[in-house]
Formats: sequence, structure tokens, C-alpha cells
Amino acid sequence: MISFDFYLFATIQIMKNDSIVVFTDGASRGNPGLGGWAALLIDTAAGKVWELGGREDNTTNNRMEMMAAREALAFVEKRKMEGSVEIHTDSAYLLNGITGWVFGWEKNGWKTKTGESVLNQDLWKEIGALNFRLGQKNKIEWKKVSGHSGLRGNERVDEIATKKADGEHVLLFVGAIGEYEQLIGGNIFDVILAKTATKKKSKSSTKPAYSYVSIVDGKIAIDKDWASCEKRVKGKSKTKFKKVFSADEEKALVSEWKNLAHMHTH
Repeated sequence: MISFDFYLFATIQIMKNDSIVVFTDGASRGNPGLGGWAALLIDTAAGKVWELGGREDNTTNNRMEMMAAREALAFVEKRKMEGSVEIHTDSAYLLNGITGWVFGWEKNGWKTKTGESVLNQDLWKEIGALNFRLGQKNKIEWKKVSGHSGLRGNERVDEIATKKADGEHVLLFVGAIGEYEQLIGGNIFDVILAKTATKKKSKSSTKPAYSYVSIVDGKIAIDKDWASCEKRVKGKSKTKFKKVFSADEEKALVSEWKNLAHMHTH
């Protein structure tokens, strides 16, 4: 997990620069299922904040992550906003795609090395074009943040995206940074060190697992108990495993890992 000291330093650096800072997130209830996306844009020079959000009825988590990024970039372009653009995402799929995989897909006619069509290519093409056009006049940086690490801006877009996926009404803010920080209870770029974050973590850690999903030698496996999963991954290199708490969560994680494995064959 990224340390509080790092984010404190990052906060100071961001506020010194005339930057457009963006946080994006997506969520889905099922994969596919009901989905929501959210973006938070902060123009540090103008001292203004915009919240964006929307939903779809039949979508995936990856598409919602991408939709948030597309809408944020389109917003910057439409308003002709000036200054460097920092886009913060907790999606490895989005980050790896836009900073690396997309260039190979374009050369290959949007086909993977195995000849299959690239997933979500409609959105990849739009995001890639926006990223290129804005990059001609704005310095654009894509940055990875840890999900649910307490970074206030990232927590806010997670909240909006989740509520949108659940069909809840969300009042989106537009206004001055000072007013916004009063509304959310602190600096946008701070890490929230509240006790609620600790409680949430401890509650999850004690909740009974639905299953354990792992990748060993590129193959995804599902075990119903930790002993079986541990036996599968113990002592082996290049493994990854995660505890999930529902059938939907298991399905979404397997789909996400399959997508990532699929993208690596680009």
C-alpha cells in the first residue's frame, strides 16, 4: 500500500503546479450487469471542481473504468482546459491498456496475437484518440493509485460509481475547491486516516470467504477453502490469489483476470 507520507508529498507537489487532476473509477453489479462510472476533475489553477457520473444497465467493470476516463478526457477537450493533466486510476486494465497495449493493437488492426478481436475496442479507440489530441497541447500523465487506500479523491469517485451502479440518485458537485472540501470534509488529495477505514478492513478480514481464486502458471483456479488454495500456490513463483465473498465477486474477478491474461497476448 502507498504510504501516507508519499501522498502528503504528492499533495504538496500537486498544489504547487497548475494542473488538472482527475480521479476516475467504475463499478458493476455482475460482469456483465448494472454499472456505474465516475470522474472527479480538479482545476488547481482555476480553483474549481467538477464531478461527473453515469450508469449503464448491461456492462462490465472494465467498461465502466474506461467510460470514466473517456468522459473525463472529453470534458477537458470540450472546455479547452489548459495545464498538465494527471489522471489517477486504480484500474490496472485501463492504465496498462492506454500506456502500452493500445499501440500494439492499433498496429495489428485491433487484433490480438492470436487473431482475436480486442475487447472494448470501441472505447479504446475513443480514449486513444482523445489522449493523442490532448497530448499535443497538454502534458498527460496516467498514474496508478491503490483502490480503497483512503485517498479522498479516489474514495469519492468510488462512492459515486457504486451508487450509480446501484441506481441511487447522486447529487454531482460543480463549484469552488474550498466549498467542495468543506462538503467532503477535507483536502481532496489527503489520505483519510479515519477509524471507519480500519473498521471496514477488519470486518472484511473476518468475513467468511465464498471462495479463493488463484492463478498458477497462467491458469485460473477456484478453491472453496484456504487449505486447498494454499496447497496450490505455496512454493510456486508467479502466482496470484485473492479471497472473494460472493458468487458475483468470484465471477467478476475471474473475468477481470481472464481479460488481463487476454490482453497480454496482444
